[in-house]
Amino acid sequence: MTDHVEIPTRMLVHALIREDGTVGADELYTVAGTLGMSDQQVRLCIKRLVAEGRFTHEGRGRKARLYATADTTRGLAPNADFLRHAFRQDAGLAPWDGVWHLAAFAVPESARTARDTLRETLVHLGGAPLQGGLYVCANPWEPYVEEAAHRLGTLDALTLLTTEDLRSGGIDEPAELARRLWPLREIADRYHRLGRIARPRLARLTGPDTLPPAALLTIAVELAAELGRAMEPDPLLPPELLPRPWPGTQAREIVARCWAALRELDREDAHPVLFRRYADIARETA
Repeated sequence: MTDHVEIPTRMLVHALIREDGTVGADELYTVAGTLGMSDQQVRLCIKRLVAEGRFTHEGRGRKARLYATADTTRGLAPNADFLRHAFRQDAGLAPWDGVWHLAAFAVPESARTARDTLRETLVHLGGAPLQGGLYVCANPWEPYVEEAAHRLGTLDALTLLTTEDLRSGGIDEPAELARRLWPLREIADRYHRLGRIARPRLARLTGPDTLPPAALLTIAVELAAELGRAMEPDPLLPPELLPRPWPGTQAREIVARCWAALRELDREDAHPVLFRRYADIARETA
């Protein structure tokens, strides 16, 4: 028995966007049913996405077609850079240079919302708090941090710096610092789960049975959802700072093999955009 994968309905719709920017309702309802979603769930999700301006809608029922707006298409794989970096690390193509990257900010209480959003963004980008308003990352994050601060109107309150000499709580050994600053056990547990999800699906994809298109899409959506859950809180620390073997490397390797098998099995001209990008990124560093 394999682990159950929870798929948000909204993610399913986004995942099925084809190269021409469309989502066929018949395919959407079919895959949703395979994942245990009701038609009512799908209809309500479509209604919300259209109301938000994320999609336009043409036709009715299973003959309908959704059209992704330009903003929706651009946001399909916002973490592509981070996924590419993860695969480069796994392949030994991104060795750590020993530099710690720090960001400090002092945003006034009057801009609390912007301050809280900047703090959340720094954590999302792989940062860990050292003390009030000071965060550290092991990767070059400056362009992403500056873009976020500019968008939030807090660029004047931001200071960026780098150092090769970091000490926190009397600890200066890099791998020990990483264990102190980031929840590595929790991150590893998410990748162990991803591996458990991916292995039986790889066996199905490479087995003797012919899988229908809906089954292939279902597997692809499940993998994408679970990969997102594993990588979203992952700071992508350099291998030099991680325990060996690192389950993230192992899990991503299995997922990459799944994507390769999906590309091989799905011969249609209109692949979902998201999975084509994932497969291309994995293949770049294969």
